[in-house]
Amino acid sequence: MQQMIRFASLAALLTGFSLAATPPPNVVVVLVDDLGWMDLGCQGSDFYRTPNIDRLAATGIRFTDGYASCAVCSPTRAALMTGRSPARLGITDWIRAEFQLSARQWPNIRNRFGYHRAGDSARKLQTPVNELQLPHSEITLAEMLKPLGYASAFIGKWHLGGRGHLPVDQGFDENYGGWDYGQPPSYFDPYVETPRLPMGIPTLQPRNAGEYLTDREADEAVGFIQRNKDRPFLLYLSHYAVHTPIQAKKDLVAEYERSRDGSGQDDPVYAAMVHSVDDAMGRLLSTLDRTGIADRTMVVFTGDNGGLDRNGRPTENAPLRSGKGYAYEGGLRTPWIVRWPGVTKPGSVSGEPVASIDLLPTIAAAVGTRPPVDREIDGIDLGPALRGGELPKRALLWHFPHYRRGPGHDPYSVIRKGDWKLIRFYDPAKTELYNLASDLGEEQDLSGTEEARRTALESALDDGLRSSGARLPISPE
Repeated sequence: MQQMIRFASLAALLTGFSLAATPPPNVVVVLVDDLGWMDLGCQGSDFYRTPNIDRLAATGIRFTDGYASCAVCSPTRAALMTGRSPARLGITDWIRAEFQLSARQWPNIRNRFGYHRAGDSARKLQTPVNELQLPHSEITLAEMLKPLGYASAFIGKWHLGGRGHLPVDQGFDENYGGWDYGQPPSYFDPYVETPRLPMGIPTLQPRNAGEYLTDREADEAVGFIQRNKDRPFLLYLSHYAVHTPIQAKKDLVAEYERSRDGSGQDDPVYAAMVHSVDDAMGRLLSTLDRTGIADRTMVVFTGDNGGLDRNGRPTENAPLRSGKGYAYEGGLRTPWIVRWPGVTKPGSVSGEPVASIDLLPTIAAAVGTRPPVDREIDGIDLGPALRGGELPKRALLWHFPHYRRGPGHDPYSVIRKGDWKLIRFYDPAKTELYNLASDLGEEQDLSGTEEARRTALESALDDGLRSSGARLPISPE
């Protein structure tokens, strides 16, 4: 009864919906963990083979300037789910799983100001404590669609909280694999890592010893589509792949071993993981075709942050600089593909900057409703760009007020406006400025020569951080 009351209240907040002559589109969101910007054939890779994802791009629109809302996973997932920025949500770092808290408690201990103390003498600032889960007060994508009659399923990596804050606690009808983990214990059934995680994935029961996790996720997705083909549905397929541990099926690994050349992208195990993600996309698209609902289904494909690139392993993000966790394009830019038959032009490409925060308002418009009207939504409806037009001019902001790599790399905040990108590092305090149109690899820092532009972007960044209630690193008491 309490849940019914909650969703009745949600319906009252979601104004603007009216019954259409044709049913609203089904929505399929495919999120790949740690997928690099260059990790697809349609993005320029000549080592990874992704014919099914390439087919999705050939029948939809591909955004060259697509971004995650953070360079690490949980903040992006929260932004995608709510349309709100990580800074506004207070989820600005990855959320620790329950089993990790005893060993890594320090990131989650608050002093009376909500900050934790610097971990060592080299780290001069106190940084904000990250939230431990997506609060129930937030309205998720599933909760927005539920009053409209949508069935919903979450499959794969959740990483937005544990018991009491899992997908079924946040509006989804079904959950296959969503837990508080940031990565799977193992990619092979029964998905166990001993002795640390002998329980495997509690919300995905083992069934066939040795079955590959990405294949299992695809199987659950196919089953959900088949069961719900006659009603509107939301399918959120959030692959654990291609996150560590780097594990793949032996036959695929052997296939890529034969084609490696020792330069650029050439890790055969990682390539095999990407291959399995592509196979999953092939099964999903074939199921939509076979059930006759492809023409009324919006498919969105993207990643949660840039590729994990440590000296070219396990992937290589060049020509982008750096990778996962960093403020540079290699950490923030991800593949972005949308196919919405009758709306997106097949094979089209857009240079409009888009981000994870835009997904909820875009889907809201697509199904004929509006985002929640009682709170600030940071994303925008991408409908004009999906139809081949331009989006309103705006700035995109990122905020990571934590230490990960050490002084000089973070904490940081970032703003992109037009072709210009400014990075503010907090320890030591410094600013970098790049023109992405002429310097995609962020090799030439123009902060010393473009002083007026730097000042204007710094001011815009300050305004954006202030308006979102962003918590900043501070000097110790």
